[in-house]
Amino acid sequence: MHMHTIDLEIADNRKKLIMLAMRLFKLWNLDDVSQLNLLGLNLSNQSLLIKYRKGDQALSTRDVLDRIGWLLSIHKALRLLYPKNKKLRYSWINLRHQVLNNLTPLEVMKEQGLIGLAKIARYLDCLRGQ
Repeated sequence: MHMHTIDLEIADNRKKLIMLAMRLFKLWNLDDVSQLNLLGLNLSNQSLLIKYRKGDQALSTRDVLDRIGWLLSIHKALRLLYPKNKKLRYSWINLRHQVLNNLTPLEVMKEQGLIGLAKIARYLDCLRGQ
């Protein structure tokens, strides 16, 4: 599902996007705090996370939609880079990388927010281009 081909004015489509993100978070084995962080939300939004998981809540903010776009782009890049290695595909965000100052992609995404998400997505695109 490409962000560009989806009409984001339609609440149902925004729900589908958040459900994809929730599934990805599960595959990445992320706790609630990390999930909220990656969506640009804080702990006071925990009830929103529960609604998102149930598909009861459509995304509202542009920021959250942008973040999900980057997250899905990261997921897609990892699938293309490691088509046969599921374990690596879902653990990659927790591996330390010298090019990231020995941080994990997850740490970069959590510390740098939207910019961190974009940075990791672009890094993966560079890896794919090699």
